[in-house]
Amino acid sequence: MKFDYLFRNVTVIDGSGGPEYRADVAIQGDRIAEIAPSISAEARYEIDGTDRVLAPGFIDVHTHDDINVIRMPEYLPKISQGITTVIVGNCGISAAIASMKETVPDPMNLLGDVEHFIYPTVAAYAEAVEAASPAVNVGTLIGHTALRNNHMDDLFRAATAEEIDGMRGQLRLALQQGALGLSTGLAYATAFHSSTEEVMALAEELAAEKGIYTTHLRSEFEPILEALDEAFRIGRHGKVPVVVSHHKCAGAKNWGRTVETLKLFDKVREQQDVSCDCYPYSASSSTLDMKQITDEFDIIITWSEPHPEVAGQSLKQIAQSWSMSLHEAGKLLMPAGAIYYNMDERDVRRVLSYPVTMVGSDGLPNDPMPHPRLWGAFPRVLGHYSRDEKLFPLTVAVHKMTGMSAARFQLPERGLLKRGYYADLVLFDPETVRDVASFSDPQQPAAGIEAVMVNGVMSYGRDKQVIGRAGRFLRR
Repeated sequence: MKFDYLFRNVTVIDGSGGPEYRADVAIQGDRIAEIAPSISAEARYEIDGTDRVLAPGFIDVHTHDDINVIRMPEYLPKISQGITTVIVGNCGISAAIASMKETVPDPMNLLGDVEHFIYPTVAAYAEAVEAASPAVNVGTLIGHTALRNNHMDDLFRAATAEEIDGMRGQLRLALQQGALGLSTGLAYATAFHSSTEEVMALAEELAAEKGIYTTHLRSEFEPILEALDEAFRIGRHGKVPVVVSHHKCAGAKNWGRTVETLKLFDKVREQQDVSCDCYPYSASSSTLDMKQITDEFDIIITWSEPHPEVAGQSLKQIAQSWSMSLHEAGKLLMPAGAIYYNMDERDVRRVLSYPVTMVGSDGLPNDPMPHPRLWGAFPRVLGHYSRDEKLFPLTVAVHKMTGMSAARFQLPERGLLKRGYYADLVLFDPETVRDVASFSDPQQPAAGIEAVMVNGVMSYGRDKQVIGRAGRFLRR
């Protein structure tokens, strides 16, 4: 038999968290056909993997790539990191099912403008993904803020019983069409006024379809324990797994408190299925939020609609040059985007190394000066945190990006390097893999990623170019 591809002499890290081993790996069609100490058969293409690691393609569980995978299907920021699957629709914001009126409310505007929201159902979104044939696979959550925007005339209040019924019906259909679950962004003003009961009612739709609940907590600042408690109560009520998005303790007064939050995770995990994701940086990025403006840490403006000329400057610099307070300057910049240096490195390490933490980039692809996590999150875990800082072994790093994520989001036959599974694979050099993207020059592909395969199609190579596009829409 002649295989399509044969990786020879690779160090296999299979995504399970188990030990690495040496092997040959053969690919036929879109599947892993054979794994053995030595394969004597021929192949159309042979790749020498001596001193290289072959792992399952990375799964980015926290993205805002909803519209970009369709508009820019080559999607270099992700495939160049070894990412073969993205989960979109996070933080209450999804392009799937969202219908816009005249304007796009914050934070839905992170995804695009009014003309980009043209997918009234998951089926329509799936069709658009398949037609675009992106370089990566795509699975979607349904955003709570998107549902509110569809069914409410005013987002700055709690929903009525009738509006909740409308949201439930739309969520139910979305789940039946293959959505992975529900996401909330309760910290954002457009969802902050929703009651816990509103979200609980929506969570009731998840269990029947075996969906998941992911949440950008109501607060990542001082009230974080209460916000976590709310998230876990919603999960218990809906009898569904909970993923806390980009878990962090934000704000200088909150630094060090992951000791408390992770202790709460430990306690709750004895009773229910809870986990989290995080990105490997101590700065966050989002729209400019008046509530987060402070002089306790640096805030860099990445874009501003009324004042595009200030992109890249700190809010402090801008306020000084305009001779006004930070808040007055912030008001004049809106709508805008910002990077907040609002976390403590020790908290990042604690969360990243926690046993049920997955890796998610949370990159914002439409930001003209994006946070470097958009291009660098996954290689940063492999190179900086695992190899250089020895925070955890490489097998653990890969597990947090592959097997754990596929199991959590129920992506069958993905996330593990196993015979019969889909051939989503990444070949990298464990000695040189690292993030090159920086805050001053963020749009840089990683070093050390040598080959990326999606559904058996070689998609990215050493010359840092996209050479194939075989991504699919993944239904739950």
